[in-house]
Amino acid sequence: MSNSTDSLWKLNASDLIPLLRKKEISPREILDSSINRINQVNPSINAIVTLCIERAKKNIEETAFEENSILCNLPVLVKDITEVEGVKTTYGSKLYENYISKKSDILISNIEKNGGVILGKTNTPELAAGSNTFNDVFGTTKNAWNLKLSAGGSSGGSAAALASGMAWFSTGTDLGGSLRNPSSWNGVVGLRPTPGLVAQSPSKLPFNSLSLNGPMARNVDDLSIFLDSMADYNLTDPLSFKRDSNVSFYKQLDDLNTSYKVGITADFELFPCSNEIKNMINNTSKLIESLGYVVDNTYPSMNEAEESFQILRAYMFYSTYGFLLSDHHEIKQDIIWNINKGKNLKIKELVKADTIRAKLYQNVCQFFQNYDFLVCPSSSVVPFTHETKWIKQINNKVFDNYVSWLMICGCLSLVSCPIIAIPTSISENGAPIGIQIMAKPHEEAKLLKFAKSLESQINISTLLPVNPSNE
Repeated sequence: MSNSTDSLWKLNASDLIPLLRKKEISPREILDSSINRINQVNPSINAIVTLCIERAKKNIEETAFEENSILCNLPVLVKDITEVEGVKTTYGSKLYENYISKKSDILISNIEKNGGVILGKTNTPELAAGSNTFNDVFGTTKNAWNLKLSAGGSSGGSAAALASGMAWFSTGTDLGGSLRNPSSWNGVVGLRPTPGLVAQSPSKLPFNSLSLNGPMARNVDDLSIFLDSMADYNLTDPLSFKRDSNVSFYKQLDDLNTSYKVGITADFELFPCSNEIKNMINNTSKLIESLGYVVDNTYPSMNEAEESFQILRAYMFYSTYGFLLSDHHEIKQDIIWNINKGKNLKIKELVKADTIRAKLYQNVCQFFQNYDFLVCPSSSVVPFTHETKWIKQINNKVFDNYVSWLMICGCLSLVSCPIIAIPTSISENGAPIGIQIMAKPHEEAKLLKFAKSLESQINISTLLPVNPSNE
């Protein structure tokens, strides 16, 4: 492999696709460059846990190259809770460590239909529960910017793989910030879409809008391309909706309106937040204002959001994993706690959770009558050491469970709005930190354009992909 081919992993997907269409490079050259990069850095980071190289090569060989396909045979990584036919899917759990998927998820079918080549699976905490990526099957994923730190989670493997240049696209999932937190902590971007934009496979809770699939990439341009490949209607998902298939999120990026009004907060005056994160929000506010946007310290009330989120999350866990209570000796105790919480819920608690959620949505609707976007941190703390399971205290607030410290993201999961996470700065410990930006439902195009306008000023994406510090 020539040096020029070997360095293809350094280019953005938006740069590679035109070269592919002009046949100046081949999909196989890009695949080989990605594999070589994985071999170089994955042993240090442990982001990719399963490779399906022969499947990827076969896909390239048997699929006629279509110049107009969205992804043009570029490699794609998949979080290890999403099924790919013929590939191991462990869910980060010893219970499934030898499970081979018999059928691909709808998401994978759409990606492959649009020219994506599945290359491997990325690490996740057990059953995607928690915001630090470790499990008993594959071990711990480390932050590529500082190998002593956590990559976040539960899409930490996807974020760390992107940050270190192992691929251009990776899928993530998001319940309480599972792709937002690791995206910012690894200096990449991730989108939690409007429910139904990205169709999901049939499940026990098909009307659930809390846990969603979303795209992750190194920058907003590439994220928009990946979203174009993922967004599709499917009848089997009752939340799925049809959109204008001729409208490309990527092609709309440069059509920017600068008259936006932005509300911003570090904590909703509700959730504890470290001083370093508060300073980051203050600096971000100044940056947004310097670009000509109107910025106010205004936000919708999130009062009682945690109560609603904790109840609905517990209900989901019991509905999905209640069968594990009869034999859970191999499941981590945080998950058993969440399942038992769901098992013991009363009807009046579920009613209250939905009542609170309805009020929160009305608060958000009222906010969006006057503002285009809401900005807040994607995490209330900077990346911590990867040995730390979860944060038990921020300032004077002590947490008694693994979910509460995540509520800066979890509160927004309740309101069915698209949210993008982008990095804004580098923390004192050498890893990125950043923000989440929320828009009205179905306004992904507007949200992506605004995020790109900030990204172009922040310049962290130009530092990517970064190298492990011991490489």
